[in-house]
Amino acid sequence: MKILGIETSCDETSAAIVESNKSSLNLLSNIVASSVELHAKTGGIIPENAAREQLRYIIPVIKEALEKSEQKKGMPDIDAVAITVGPGLMGSLVVGVETARVLSYIWKIPLIPVSHLYGHIYANFIGRNPDDIPFPAISLVVSGGHTDLVVIKKHKDIKWIGGTRDDAAGEALDKIGRLIDLPYPAGPTIEKLALEGDPKRFDLPRPMIGSPDFDFSFSGLKTAALREVKAIKKLDEQTKRDLCASVQKAIIAVLIRKTLKAARKYEAKSILLGGGVTANQSLRDELELEIENSKLKIKLFVPTKSLCTDNGAMIAAAAFFQKEESWKDMQASPSLHF
Repeated sequence: MKILGIETSCDETSAAIVESNKSSLNLLSNIVASSVELHAKTGGIIPENAAREQLRYIIPVIKEALEKSEQKKGMPDIDAVAITVGPGLMGSLVVGVETARVLSYIWKIPLIPVSHLYGHIYANFIGRNPDDIPFPAISLVVSGGHTDLVVIKKHKDIKWIGGTRDDAAGEALDKIGRLIDLPYPAGPTIEKLALEGDPKRFDLPRPMIGSPDFDFSFSGLKTAALREVKAIKKLDEQTKRDLCASVQKAIIAVLIRKTLKAARKYEAKSILLGGGVTANQSLRDELELEIENSKLKIKLFVPTKSLCTDNGAMIAAAAFFQKEESWKDMQASPSLHF
C-alpha cells in the first residue's frame, strides 16, 4: 500500500510517498519546500505570507514527490491521500486540505485526515517494522508551537496527559534568540552556540520541573533570560554562547524530568520523541543517558533529524493507522488537539 502524505500546517509545504509492506514503512520520496527565509526577514511567521507560499509550492512539491517515487505519468500508483487537517494556520491548512480533496476525487482513492501532532509521533515508524515499537509508550512532541506529552496504549488509543500552559519550548528558544539577535528560527543556532558555552554561568529557572502534573511553562524562562540580557552591559560573543548553553540546559532538564516521570507512571516500554526541537542532539543524548543511569528498561526512539521538522512523510506514516474520510466532509481544523 502506498500513501501520498501532504503537510501544509505552517511554513513548510511538503509531499511524500510512503509504502507499507509486511515488515516496515518505507520512504519512497519526501519533498519539502520551506519559506523560512521569508519569515526570517520578519523575525517570525506572518500567516498571510505563509499561505501565499503554500499556494506557490503545493503543486510543484506534489509533482516532484510523485516523480521521485518513480510514479508513471497519468494515473499514479497511489492507494490513498493523507492530509494534515490541524492544528496549524488556517490559510495554510486550507491550501493543503482543498488540494487533497481534489486529488482524492479525481483519482478516486480514499482521503485520510491526520493530526499534525500524530504525524510527529509516527515519524518514528518510518523505516521500521511497526511491531518493533512496544506499547505502552510515552511520546514527547516538542516544537515551535507545541510541547505535549501523550501516552499511547495502542494505535488509535492516544491520550494527552500534559502540555505547555504558555510558550512552547521552541517558541521560547525563538523569542530568546531574538533578544540576542540570532536568526529565525533560533533553535539550531542556540544549539550550535551552546556547544562552546558555559551552562552554569547563568542561574536560570526550570519552570514547573517539580510540579505534580505533566504540564510545561517556558514564559518564565524567557522573562528570566530577558532580565539577564538587560543586566549585561556588553553582550559579547562568549556571553551569548554562555546564555545559549544555560537556556538550553534549563529547557532540556524540564523536558527530560517530565518525560521520565510520565514513563514511570504509565510503565512505558518505549519513549518516542517528535517535533523540530527533538533534532537537538543534546536533548537526545541526555535523555538516553538518563534512561541508562536510572536503569529503566525503556527503548528510546527518535526520528532521523530530517523527519523531525514538518514533512509529508510523517503524515503519510500516521495515515496507515487512521481512518479514512469522505472528501466531501473534509475540513481544516486549526485548533485540533489530541
